[in-house]
Amino acid sequence: MPWVDLVTLLAVFQFLAMVWLVGRARARYKVRAPATTGDEGFERWFRVQQNTLETLIMFLPSLWIAAHYWSATWMALIGCVYLIGRVLYLVSYVRDPRTRTLGYVLSIAPVGVLAALGIIGAIRSLL
Repeated sequence: MPWVDLVTLLAVFQFLAMVWLVGRARARYKVRAPATTGDEGFERWFRVQQNTLETLIMFLPSLWIAAHYWSATWMALIGCVYLIGRVLYLVSYVRDPRTRTLGYVLSIAPVGVLAALGIIGAIRSLL
């Protein structure tokens, strides 16, 4: 399962990069911690980070469980779609939140597919 491990770590590093970008946005837009509102530019960066955290908590266990029952290579490829979706989401949301749909779909659809495959695999192993 090294491909799944790699996708997992890429997701972690991707999130770390977003944390860093939000810290940079705090300084740029002069939004002092613990505030999470203020300048709209900062709020966009912060919202991308928070939305990524919200999806990451669903993505990681779904990836691991699906890879337990199905081809780890294929599950890792589905995970790569998630990673690409997160980048598209970030770029589009920061530019104009109304354009975030493609990035969001490419992020949440893999989570749904992996979760469904995980449930199917678990049920099949019980039968």
